Amino acid sequence: MRRRSSLVLLALAVFFAALSPLIRWYAFPRLAKIPAGQYQSVVLEARDATLLDYGTMRPKKVSKVSIVQTLKGNVEEAHRIDRATGRDVVVWDGLAYVVGPDGAMVSQVPERYIFDAHTQAPVHFEGESVDGDPVERRGLEFKFPFLTEKRDYYYFDAQARTSAPIHYRGTREFRGLKVYYFEQTVPWIKVPLPKKMPVEGVTPQTVAAMGMERWYTTKRMFWVDPVTGAPVNGEEVHREEMRFTDGKQQPITAFAGHVKMREDYIRHTVALVKSQRQAVLLMTGYLPWGCLVLGAALLSLSLLLEARGRRPAARGADGTDGAGGADGVRDGKESRPPRSGGRARGWWSPRRRAASRP
Repeated sequence: MRRRSSLVLLALAVFFAALSPLIRWYAFPRLAKIPAGQYQSVVLEARDATLLDYGTMRPKKVSKVSIVQTLKGNVEEAHRIDRATGRDVVVWDGLAYVVGPDGAMVSQVPERYIFDAHTQAPVHFEGESVDGDPVERRGLEFKFPFLTEKRDYYYFDAQARTSAPIHYRGTREFRGLKVYYFEQTVPWIKVPLPKKMPVEGVTPQTVAAMGMERWYTTKRMFWVDPVTGAPVNGEEVHREEMRFTDGKQQPITAFAGHVKMREDYIRHTVALVKSQRQAVLLMTGYLPWGCLVLGAALLSLSLLLEARGRRPAARGADGTDGAGGADGVRDGKESRPPRSGGRARGWWSPRRRAASRP
């Protein structure tokens, strides 16, 4: 019975030991994915900012500029690209909508971002674009990968249409979460004007005809949850200028401000990330390590039962097995059990009975 139990425990130990790496390296990449139909939005604000009035082409101080960033999963396009590429992808149709203090539109820039559902690496396919212009992204945008590492990544800048390193600057605490802080600086670079301008009749072509072009620089900061790869906070120190192509006149500030995520969206994002990170930790830590420890415990118990099953019978203090002599031998003769009744053999033998008859 002990041998059978030890074999069962050994089989279970092998099963759980094999299950541990399967959960981490097979199940996790196939289950931890961005949903194809995900929708999210975030509002950022720049207070006491400088904004260009395109009607007069003069900068002015404003109390607040708001940027509404929405990302909507395009399920139909994702399935179409899945079939064409053989990869599990997500298609985000994004829109960066900028409004002034009066609620009037300043600019709006749509974009389409196609990426791998698990790794967040860009997938190049027809339709990948920013403001209608085809692009080929390198690196990340909007979200970092699951299990973000302490290293630099490439991050795509939609304004410049290029990618540049975003540097890991250390581990910090943010609203009760251990996060990785990343920072990217985009130096002054010429960028296209939005195709939809805030003033009717003003277009990128009319601005170019005035001998002006748009330049831009920013310092981008992210506080990223390393488990889910989701930024729980983001800021930008952002500047734009309209420069004259002849170089004879001073640049005109088009925008200058410190853009920060609005407080209510920070609270919502932190709460969402805290709930989602448990599922990732379950597949990458709790279950694999739990199965490994359980397998080791079952293996130890199996070996213990096997060892106890092979142990010889207990012997008495005088070296006998309890039958009066070692291994059933008493005084050199094989011991035999007494016959029924408990009487000695010589007392009732037929020879003694015959001698006793008259």
